[in-house]
Amino acid sequence: MIRQNQRFLTQVYVLTDLVCALLVFLGAYWLKFHSGLLSHYSALPFKSYLIWGTVYAFAAVIIGFYIGHYAPRRRKRFSFDVLKIVQVHCISGLLVLSLLYITRETHISREFLGLYFAASFVSNIGYRLAVKRLLFILRRKGYNKRYVLILGAGSVGRRFHNRVASQSELGYEVYGFLDDYQQEPMDADGAGAYKPIIGRLDELEKTLADNPVIDEVIVALPLEAHAKYAEFIQICDKAGVKTLIIPDFFDLLPARPFFDNFAGMPLINVRDIPLDELSNRLLKRTFDILFSLVAIAITSPVMLAIYLGIKLTSPGPVLFKQERVGFNRRSFMMFKFRSMHVSTGAVSDTQWTVENDPRRTAFGSFLRRTSLDELPQFFNVLSGQMSIVGPRPERPFFVEQFKEEVPRYMVKHHVRPGITGWAQTNGLRGDTSIEDRIVHDLFYLENWTFLFDIKIIMKTIVKGLVNKNAY
Repeated sequence: MIRQNQRFLTQVYVLTDLVCALLVFLGAYWLKFHSGLLSHYSALPFKSYLIWGTVYAFAAVIIGFYIGHYAPRRRKRFSFDVLKIVQVHCISGLLVLSLLYITRETHISREFLGLYFAASFVSNIGYRLAVKRLLFILRRKGYNKRYVLILGAGSVGRRFHNRVASQSELGYEVYGFLDDYQQEPMDADGAGAYKPIIGRLDELEKTLADNPVIDEVIVALPLEAHAKYAEFIQICDKAGVKTLIIPDFFDLLPARPFFDNFAGMPLINVRDIPLDELSNRLLKRTFDILFSLVAIAITSPVMLAIYLGIKLTSPGPVLFKQERVGFNRRSFMMFKFRSMHVSTGAVSDTQWTVENDPRRTAFGSFLRRTSLDELPQFFNVLSGQMSIVGPRPERPFFVEQFKEEVPRYMVKHHVRPGITGWAQTNGLRGDTSIEDRIVHDLFYLENWTFLFDIKIIMKTIVKGLVNKNAY
């Protein structure tokens, strides 16, 4: 029998959300119309406000079910809850405002709605955080435990054991191992900290029958044992125990692999990228266009001054165009204000910029230190070749070199390159580690959100414009 209480917890969460919404509604109504702190005039009776408050509360619950707000969250971080709460209340608020507009309900207090929406959001986060903390405390003290049995005491099984042991707040404990070949698993210092091997793999059915406390079975076996997986899953299903499989090649997978379906066959998407979704691409592209138009309008006097500065300080063209590798490995011409003396294309395309580079002009050094030479790239963004935020594009000569030397270097080309990026805002500009840049670029690709883009832009504005590594 599976000791699964998620359905009960979901019902408790729904009920608590509704009760919390009611209490917040009453508090907001009292604060607005009876506390004396705000204007107490109301053109609508209490009943009308109660109806709209109820609509908002039930809308939040329904939307919460739709976006997975009530999904099992034992393995989730609290940031997951916060993101879902933001989505729930933003969508619910927009829905209520839309209904008010459609029904021509113009006399409802906007101040009350603002109080109600804001208080609902804050209270929802507050009590969810309190519940999360309480569960963490209880689990660390041994309550609400879930016990797992690991099939395979090899390196994969031991690594999983160590991860579980180091995160006691999740409420999981390893019951033991089943293995045919390993001796008693020992930790690195030989202290025997691992749970014991309590049997062989063919004793799985008996082990589950004799130990009903076991909730889940973790299959951590090498690929050679693949033929036995079906038998293990069948035994676990018969016993009512969940089965989870750690792929022997899990080191090749991202932190959060995505399971896809193609032609009716399940697939593991090794490189799931949020920007593969059409809605995310449209949101990012719309923002890029609007941001670029505003940026060009605001910085046009600066660009005019830079144009004159370059013309007066060194001979040659104002704009510097250079081939870069961008989205889907396609080349494009990236624009910059020229900051160096005119040289041959072979030199600029194959030579790395270094500190105190003699090719720079005096005015160009200022442009590079302040990143003002990058301003023309807003036109690259408008044309769709670049994005405001993304991995920085590189020259074809270095791309061919790095793809052989740096693991997963070419993955960055799954999205449009950016004027700024997560690597650049963490100081990885100029003559810095390419390996470290790729680590940051991959993190950005796999964890993209619109708010993440805003965070990077704000970091760029606050501390990224002047950089000691920008040669």
